[in-house]
Formats: sequence, C-alpha cells, structure tokens
Amino acid sequence: MRRSFEITTVGGLALGILAIFGSFLWEGGNIGALLLGPAMLIVFAGTFAAAMIGTSLKNFLKLGKLLRLAVFPPRYEMQETITSIVSYSTIARKEGLLALEKELGKVPNLFMKKILRFAIDGTEPEVLRTLAETEVRYVTERHAQGASLFQKMGGYSPTMGIIGTVMGLIATLAAAGEDPNLLIRHIASAFIATLWGVFMANIVWLPIADKLKHIHNEEYLFMDMIVEGILSIQAGEIPSVIKAKLNSMLPIGEQQVETR
Repeated sequence: MRRSFEITTVGGLALGILAIFGSFLWEGGNIGALLLGPAMLIVFAGTFAAAMIGTSLKNFLKLGKLLRLAVFPPRYEMQETITSIVSYSTIARKEGLLALEKELGKVPNLFMKKILRFAIDGTEPEVLRTLAETEVRYVTERHAQGASLFQKMGGYSPTMGIIGTVMGLIATLAAAGEDPNLLIRHIASAFIATLWGVFMANIVWLPIADKLKHIHNEEYLFMDMIVEGILSIQAGEIPSVIKAKLNSMLPIGEQQVETR
C-alpha cells in the first residue's frame, strides 16, 4: 500500500473557491469585505467548539490526520494483490498450505499476513471468516467516526453562520437612526457569517466526509478481496477460478481480461 496525492480533493476545493469568490469579484465585489474577523471567528471557532463538545478529545485531535488522509489517501493495488493471492494458491496446490509459511515474510500488507497466518495454522474456515469480519467491522467503525466528525461539522457550520448573522443584525438594528449608509453596510456585513458557514459546510466539511467514506469503501473492498482469496486457497480451489472470482469483485474496466 502506498499513498499518493489526490488531485480531486485539492482541485475540487480550488474550483469551488474560484467559482464562488470569483463570481463575487466578477460582479464587482471586494474580497476584503468578506474577510470580516468577527463573522469568521463565530463560524470557525463555533464549529470547532461544537465538534469538540460532540466527540472525545482523542477523536477531535485526529482532525489534521483525517484532512491529510483526504489529500493523500492510500492506494490499493488490486491487480497486484490478485496476482499475489493466485501465486499463493499455486504454491498451496502443489506443496500444501504449510509451504506458504516461507512466503509470509514477503507479504507487505499486515491484514493479509494475519489472515494467511491463520489459514496456515489450520484455522477452520468459519472461524477464519469470523475473525476477518470482526476486524473489518471495527475498521469500518473507526472510519465511520472520522467521516461522522466532518459530517457533524457540516451541520454545525451553517448554524454558526446564522448565529453570526443574527448577532450582526441585532447590533445593526440597535444602531438604527444613525447614518443610513452606515446602516446598509452593517446589514451587508451581518450576512457574511452565513456566507462563511454555508461555504465551509458545502465546500469543505461535507465533501471531506464523503471523501473519507469513499476511501473506506476502497479499503473495505481490498480487505474483502483478501479474505475471499485466502478462504479460496484454504478450500483448495484452482488458481484460475480464484483469479476469476477476485477479478469479478472489481469494476468491469479494472478487470484483467485473460488472453489466449
């Protein structure tokens, strides 16, 4: 498994910023008018505060790690994994499962090494599947916590924007009777908090939650493929059947077509 730069995360964010703020400038707006300190403080600090209240400190401190994961996600080499599993099945068919013990040191993925170790040790297929499914379930729960944190922040952010707008309008109306031009500027400034709240929710927090779910789905498929492959080896299936079975788990465009 390796990590690589995810262009869609950064590219999508850049396109969103360009589309929203670029259109604002195109219409004659001033970008400096949007950088209103009090409004941004309410939205950003309020969103982080709500997120901290709604989760544990341990989970909240993973925020930076999760952001990095969205930009540099792991890449799972599905075809390489299928090739490895098929080669293990060939060895097992010729020399028996115990012959795979010498291959354990070459297995790069910890999950695959663990499941293969259980198979070599003679673990019953039902027990092996249960052990694998248990680990997959807990991985899913951990990943769901990370995505849920951003999902919740996507819900808190617009609300914080509304709070900032209401506070701005209260201050504006309290100053009613002064210079009308000043009053109009204050009203415009009051809505900046809503802008930042909705912007952060729909361009940053919610899309990152979706990205983390997508990354999890890829890992889930990878782990499921490993489990099915090793159980097939344990069942003594022939390598060509195992290869066809694992290939069928991939999208059509990613399947390796046999040529004769």
